[in-house]
Amino acid sequence: MKQILTLCCVLLCTWAIPSYAILNVEITQGTEDALPIAIIPFSWESEEKQPDLSSFKVISTDLLRSGRFAPVPEDKLLSRPTSTENLDFKSWKVAGVDHLVVGSVRPAGNNQFAVKFQLFDVFKGEQLLGYSLTSDGDSLRYTAHHISDLIYQQLTGQKGAFNTKVAYVTVSRDQKGDSYKLEVSDTDGFNPVTILTSSQPIMSPSWSPDGTRLAYVSFEKRRAQIYTQILSSGERLKVSEFRGLNGAPVWSPDGKKLAMTLSKDGNADIYVLRLEDKKLSRLTKHWGIDTEPSWMPDSQSLVFTSNRSGKPQLYKINGAGIKPRRLTFEGSYNSSAEISKDGQKLAFVYKDSSGFKIATMDLETGVIDVLTEGPLDESPSFAPNGSMILYAEGQRAALAAVSSDGRFKQRLVAKEGEVREPTWSPFLK
Repeated sequence: MKQILTLCCVLLCTWAIPSYAILNVEITQGTEDALPIAIIPFSWESEEKQPDLSSFKVISTDLLRSGRFAPVPEDKLLSRPTSTENLDFKSWKVAGVDHLVVGSVRPAGNNQFAVKFQLFDVFKGEQLLGYSLTSDGDSLRYTAHHISDLIYQQLTGQKGAFNTKVAYVTVSRDQKGDSYKLEVSDTDGFNPVTILTSSQPIMSPSWSPDGTRLAYVSFEKRRAQIYTQILSSGERLKVSEFRGLNGAPVWSPDGKKLAMTLSKDGNADIYVLRLEDKKLSRLTKHWGIDTEPSWMPDSQSLVFTSNRSGKPQLYKINGAGIKPRRLTFEGSYNSSAEISKDGQKLAFVYKDSSGFKIATMDLETGVIDVLTEGPLDESPSFAPNGSMILYAEGQRAALAAVSSDGRFKQRLVAKEGEVREPTWSPFLK
């Protein structure tokens, strides 16, 4: 048996957060070839009073939400082994289970817990993965997400993204008027934190590449202004309040620049703000509307939306003074591009005769795949590992996610009000 490694669990969030969910996850389309896996409920290895270990049910729901796995429902488990000595691989093999996860928790003093888990290949009867993690009592849910990431990476070869965050805007309406909130939560909707509340619209949240800040547009002064905000402290910095349009801020992958849409010189064009010295440069200059910039991984070139050809289409530009190159020709309307972190795919809003849908384009071949059915889908955002695309279902005022191949879908429905403009965080350290 492989030696169990030791790893300290690093907290991914430094501000206080509640543990309830603001979004409910509904699986709306599964995949037939999902890998069967059994997650045995983690055991308590102590005579002390047992804490609530329900956080570790997160592992099953995480793997199910990925679309790559089919966890055995807890009430369908053949047995509940608490150690490797009583594992009956033959029975699990007959039941068609490919992999098995066994874990335990024991007290480690000062509200600390030692969490151990092992991942087994049922058919080979071998351990594939084993870790001992240290977590405090308030962080067991984060530890469970981290375990999900480790299992996902071991079995798929792709880094897991369960222990990341999503930001989005919620809108509540009552007799007193509208209330807008910029929220950040776990990817399964739990642990929501309100970053900003306003009676005026909040738009276009964008993560810094280190995951510590958000940029967004606020109309709190009844005109568009762009802010950046440190999540841990709440400290805000106003970075743009020009006359006219201030919109669509997005951080460059190197964290040194913000691209945005401004109309201060007439038409709406793409500008780049160098954060070190606040130097602002104009990237496009055209009579049409240029908006919704999205950075390529090189932090030099951008993809943006423009109606310079008559209707909104996507263009790529490599620098100021260089003529943009049109990328999209299929469909009457293409907008809101986001590039995957590896720079290989583009997610965007694609319009055909039946409405607005989420599509991807392979930037090497130009092949377009339409992933959703519409009719009012918007604001696509890649998971940092590229496996899923988060977007807003405008007709239902809800968020949804689709796998990058379109085979698996889920919906994240707000318990109250509308939810829109989602953006997935980078990997968090």
